[in-house]
Amino acid sequence: MRFAGLALFAALALLTATTQNAQAKITKIVITTKTSPAFGGRSFGAAGQYERLDGTAYGEVDPHDPQNALIEDLALAPVNRNGKVEYSMDISILKPIDANRGNHVLLYEVVNRGNKLLPLSTNVGVTETDPAGDGFLENQGFTLVWSGWQADLVPSPATGRIAMTVPVAHAKDGSSITGMVRSELSALVAPIQTSPIFGSGFSGSSRGYRPASNDNATATLTQRVHAGDPRVTVPNSQWAFGSCNPAFPSVVPDPPDASQFHLCKQGGFDANHLYELIYKAQDPLVLGLGFAATRDFVSYLRHANDAQNPVNGTVQYTLMHATSQSGNYARSFLQLGFNRDEEGRIVFEGMNPHVSPKRKPLNVRFGDPGRASGMQHTENDFAGQESPVTWDSQYDSIAKVTGGVLVRCQATRTCPKILQTVTDTEYWEGAMSLLTTDVAGTRDMPVPANVRIYHFASTQHGGYSPVGPVPPRASPVCQQLPNANSYAYSLRAVIVALQHWVVDDTPPPPSRYARLADGTLVDVAKVGFPRIPKVSANLTLLLNRRALYDRGRTFDGANESGYESTLPPVRVADYRTLVPQVDADGNDLDGVHSLSLLVPLGTYTGWNTRAAGFGEGDACDLIGSFIPFPKTAADAAASGDPRKPVASRYPSTQSYDDAVDAAARTLVTQGFLLANDAAAATAQVKTQAHNSGLLPP
Repeated sequence: MRFAGLALFAALALLTATTQNAQAKITKIVITTKTSPAFGGRSFGAAGQYERLDGTAYGEVDPHDPQNALIEDLALAPVNRNGKVEYSMDISILKPIDANRGNHVLLYEVVNRGNKLLPLSTNVGVTETDPAGDGFLENQGFTLVWSGWQADLVPSPATGRIAMTVPVAHAKDGSSITGMVRSELSALVAPIQTSPIFGSGFSGSSRGYRPASNDNATATLTQRVHAGDPRVTVPNSQWAFGSCNPAFPSVVPDPPDASQFHLCKQGGFDANHLYELIYKAQDPLVLGLGFAATRDFVSYLRHANDAQNPVNGTVQYTLMHATSQSGNYARSFLQLGFNRDEEGRIVFEGMNPHVSPKRKPLNVRFGDPGRASGMQHTENDFAGQESPVTWDSQYDSIAKVTGGVLVRCQATRTCPKILQTVTDTEYWEGAMSLLTTDVAGTRDMPVPANVRIYHFASTQHGGYSPVGPVPPRASPVCQQLPNANSYAYSLRAVIVALQHWVVDDTPPPPSRYARLADGTLVDVAKVGFPRIPKVSANLTLLLNRRALYDRGRTFDGANESGYESTLPPVRVADYRTLVPQVDADGNDLDGVHSLSLLVPLGTYTGWNTRAAGFGEGDACDLIGSFIPFPKTAADAAASGDPRKPVASRYPSTQSYDDAVDAAARTLVTQGFLLANDAAAATAQVKTQAHNSGLLPP
C-alpha cells in the first residue's frame, strides 16, 4: 500500500546498482519511486525524518554451488549466458534520511503473502491517513527493509503487494513438467460462484498452477463440512476450470498466461463446506529461490561496498522479524542453512519468529506457500507440520527423524539470537507444546542458550489493537467475540530486547511459557475451563492435534522439499499435543501477561467456535474469544456464571485504574513493557475499559 498523501517522484531518475562482487549475487537494484521525506515530513525523535525507496532487485544464483543444492528443481531452471539462474523481487526500504541519526540496525520483515505487517503490529494507531501511527519503529531509528520471496503471488501494484519473479522449471528435454496438485477451496463468509483455484482463503492471493488441460476428466472435486468428514465427490459435470460468466454452466476458460486460475461450480461455493480439488497441473515455479533471494539481498545491503547500495556503509547489525506464514518461512530459512551467505558470513544476527511454531513448505515442486500448514478446520492436513519442529536436535520416534531447526547453523556457527513469540492460538492450532517437550509429550526439554520463548498469555494469533473497541466487534463466522487482549506493547519490548541482545549482549528476560513440570502445560481433558453460560465449546474437538502424514516417497518431510505424490495424504499417527492450563476465570496461568490480562474484564482465549453455517463446532481459524465477566453479583447469579463479577473485582473505576497502574510497574520491571511506553499503554487500556460499559461508576 502506497503511503497516502506523500509526494511521489514519478519522474525520478532510476538508481541502478550493478554489483562487482561476484559473491553478492544481487546484480542490479532499480529504485523506481523515492519519497523523501516520507510521512509528510514528520520527524521521529533522534532519528529525524525518514525516506522511502521502492523498486526491484535482480539477482542470480549458481545452480552448481553447494550452498544452493537444496533448492528444489534449481537444476531444471533456465540459465543465463553465465550459467546462473536469474530472479527478481520487489523491494521497499524505509530509512532515516540522515543515516548517522539512525541506530545502524537493519530490521528486515519477511512479508506475509506480500504484505507488510510489522508496522501495523507495533506502531499503535496506524491508519490510511496516518501510516506511521505513533512511530515506534521509526523512533527507534531502525532501517526497515522488505523484499519479495513468494513467487506465486498475483501482482497487485494497487495494494503495494511485495512479490517475486522466478523461472519455471522444465524437463531436461525442454518440455513442460506436469504433476498432480491438491488444493483446498473455501468461501470465507459469503457464497461465491467462482473461486481462485487455490481458494479464497489463505492462498487467495496466489496464482495457482495452470491446469494441464481444461478437460476435468482426470480431476476430482470433493466437499465436506469438517476436515474429518468423508469426502463427497462433486460430479465433474457440475464444475469446470475457469470463471463463471456469470454462473455455471457458462464458463470462460482462463488463458494460459492468466494472472490467476479459477474454478466454476454449479450452485457456487458456500461458506459451510471445505472443497478439495486434485488435478494435473503444469509448469512448477522454482519457489525455493525465495530463500536464496532473502539471503543474498540482506547480505548485499549489509556488506556491499557500493556507492549505489541504498544503505551503503550504514548497517552494523541485521535483525529479522516474521509473522505467522512468514515466521514459518523464517524457521525453514534457518533449518535449510540459508542464514549463512555464500562467503560463509552470518546473514541475520537476531530473529523474532512470531506466532509461527511450524515450517514453510516453500521449497517443493508445485508448492503452495500461502497455505496455513494445518489448522483444526481449514487446511488441516497440509504440509508444514513435519519434524523437525524443535530448535535443538531431537529424535522423533513417530516419524523416525532426527533433527532440529538450528542443526545446520550450529554446524557453521551462523545461528542468530532468537526471541520466539507465540500466543495461546499457537498451542490450540499449531501444536506449540511440541517445541518444548519431548515427542511423547511427557517431559519438558531444554531450550538452546541462544533462544528465548515468550508466550503472550491468553492472546489470539493476530493480536488486537490497543486502541480498538472493547468489547470488540463480532464476527459472523464465530460464536464468541474476538479476543480483545492486545500484545502490541509486549511485542515492542521484545523487539527492543532483541536489538540490545544483539548489539550490546544485554540478556533478554528469561523464557515464559507453559511447562509440564509446574502443571501449566496439560492434556486438553485436564484444562479447568469454567462452565460459562452460552459458551458451548468442545475443547477436545477444538484442539488441532499435530499428526504424521504419508505424503509419498517423493516428499522429504525433514527438509520440507521434494513433491507430494500421495494425494490426499494419509494420516499415519497423532502426536500428544498439550495446551496451557487456565485459572478459575479461564485465563492462562503461564506466560507473559499483558495489562488487560493482569487487570481483566473477562475471559480471553486463543480459540473460538465456528457458528452455524460455517462448519459449526469447529475452531474459528486463528481467532480467539473475549467473554466478558458478569457486571454484578446479581448478573452472575441470574445467568449462573461462576466467574467473579466486575463490580466485586473493581468497586469503582478508580480502583480499576489503580490496578492498571500497578500492573504496568510490574511489567516494566519484568522487561515486557518499555518504560517509555507505560504512560500510553495504561491510558489506552483505561480508555478501553471506561468505554466498555463493564466498569462500575
